[in-house]
Amino acid sequence: MQVQVALSIGLSIAQQYPLPVTYHTVLKSPVDPDITISFKQPDPGTCATVSGMQKQYSGYINLPPFTLAPFQQNYSINTFFWFFEAQDNPETAPLTIWLSGGPGQSSMAGLFTEVGPCEVILRPDGSYATQPRLWSWNRKSNLLFIDQPTQTGFSYDERTNASIDFSNDYPTDSSVRKQPLPLPADVPVWRFKNGTFASGLTTNTEGLSAIAARSAWHFLQGFLSAFPKFNPGARPGGNVVKSAAINLFAESYGGVYGPTFADFFEEQNERRKNGTISSAALEIHLGSLGIVSGVLDVVITTTSSLEFAHDNTYCIKGINFTTYRDAIATVNKEMGCRDLIMECRALAAKNDPNSLGIDKDTNKICASAALTCQLAGSPASAIPRSVYDWRVEPQIQPSAAYGEYLNDAKVLQSIGSPINFTINSIAVMKAFSFSKYRSLKKTPETTEFLTYSVDGDAARGNQVESLARLLARGIKVALINGDADLIGNWYGGQNVSLELAGLVPGYDTAFPASGYANIVVNDSYIGGVVRQYGNLSFSRIYDAGHQLPHYQPETAFAVFNRIIQGRDISKGRVVDLSTFKTKGPSASLHKNAVPPEPESVCWIREAAATCTKEERAAIRQGEGMVKAGIWTPSETIVKNEARS
Repeated sequence: MQVQVALSIGLSIAQQYPLPVTYHTVLKSPVDPDITISFKQPDPGTCATVSGMQKQYSGYINLPPFTLAPFQQNYSINTFFWFFEAQDNPETAPLTIWLSGGPGQSSMAGLFTEVGPCEVILRPDGSYATQPRLWSWNRKSNLLFIDQPTQTGFSYDERTNASIDFSNDYPTDSSVRKQPLPLPADVPVWRFKNGTFASGLTTNTEGLSAIAARSAWHFLQGFLSAFPKFNPGARPGGNVVKSAAINLFAESYGGVYGPTFADFFEEQNERRKNGTISSAALEIHLGSLGIVSGVLDVVITTTSSLEFAHDNTYCIKGINFTTYRDAIATVNKEMGCRDLIMECRALAAKNDPNSLGIDKDTNKICASAALTCQLAGSPASAIPRSVYDWRVEPQIQPSAAYGEYLNDAKVLQSIGSPINFTINSIAVMKAFSFSKYRSLKKTPETTEFLTYSVDGDAARGNQVESLARLLARGIKVALINGDADLIGNWYGGQNVSLELAGLVPGYDTAFPASGYANIVVNDSYIGGVVRQYGNLSFSRIYDAGHQLPHYQPETAFAVFNRIIQGRDISKGRVVDLSTFKTKGPSASLHKNAVPPEPESVCWIREAAATCTKEERAAIRQGEGMVKAGIWTPSETIVKNEARS
């Protein structure tokens, strides 16, 4: 085992532009010669793995303008990927695709903080390095991380040099970043960086999940044709050309991405069969779809978040009964959240069935529906607790050290990126969501950040119906939720699973009748409970926040591995899924203990999410210092605070 990386970095104060990049291989897709695939093998240790024998590849697949017709895509799409072979038998292992959510969050978050083969560590000398992750999901599966939609993470439309100032909440936002400048005289060196980024234009990304699905399909046509040995349906000696046993796991807003993408892939398979598209196209068929901490249905998400804030298994009450009752009434009132969602979906089905955002009336109604639902659920998200981990204050989040590591010039060159890394793309968030601040009280300090799609992306798609179609096709559907998460809470996951089951003959009675069984992770630990019937499962993972595998890595791996292997999720037994169902109580009543709250860390690149109001004010004043990407108050500030 490689205990630590051969390549480590000491972070310099002045950010470097990315170094020139050379790819080991540049190919044209045999499916579409206009699509190019450029990739390389990262330098040893860039992402340290258990065995140096495991191959990994990183690079880009380029889609030229207008590839996504009929969507008017007048920009290039350069989608970044990082692929890792399975630890065991990569030549026969299944392929799993990981998508982080956002919209606009890089899948490098999933790679470095959740399920990837390596994690970033801080060495005693203050430099960052990587070491193998014990419970990486590539133990049993080849693993592909994709940064999408365009401008997410390392993906870009066109490269743009710019200067950024970390005193801005979203420093890479094109509205606040500058043309490249020398360090201003009144700005501390740690607050100012130069770099190369995507354009930042909100028009140069897909903007709707249905459009992003088209991009993902073309991406996979390129990837699977370039790496046929990792395409389970087209391996040497096989007599089929379709992709079998590909697993898609999507997190958070992946509750919208996942069902939408899978639906489109299946539609393309049908078009291939009936001759609408070329038979040279590869059939992309999923073996399983896993939704981790998913935001799936707007109405269910809204009502379940209110329920969770009022009454949860941690006994942390965020809102009283009166507030809860009134908010639920708001959701259900005439022309409220529920009615507008139904109107949006009906209008979209009639006037914009391909969800291209081409009908202004549909866009307007769906955007209004999404905003109305978010306002109805605002009492839950306005509580001064983290919507990602109800047990802690809002700014406490998993480490963002990987954001520092991935911005080192040598690391960028090693993985083949010509642009700097951005954890969360504000351009993508703006394209999918229109954002504003709304005062919740009569004090300017008390505000809530509201986001809703300009075209009503989350509102217009019926993800539950999409999942029902997948289930009816024999695809395994797994919903996995951590019980400390508000935004993708387990009440909502449970409710979605029951509504979904009700849409599929055979599941409508058998799934609700299946009981909750313990998830036996090892000889001494129960990681949660699962209800499973046939190809449908819902898992509640104990003591886990939004980025679920970060909090419970062994449990998350066990559940993942049992899903893709088609086993009993409770104990990992080989079973006949056509008849298998779990046995146990009809409700999950386990109560959680609240652990001690960890100290918060103010990451300079993610100040809006990880720093307190007072810390952000100090950053704007140029006070304090930054080491290894972490802002801390200077000795003078600490002394002044002690006197007050």
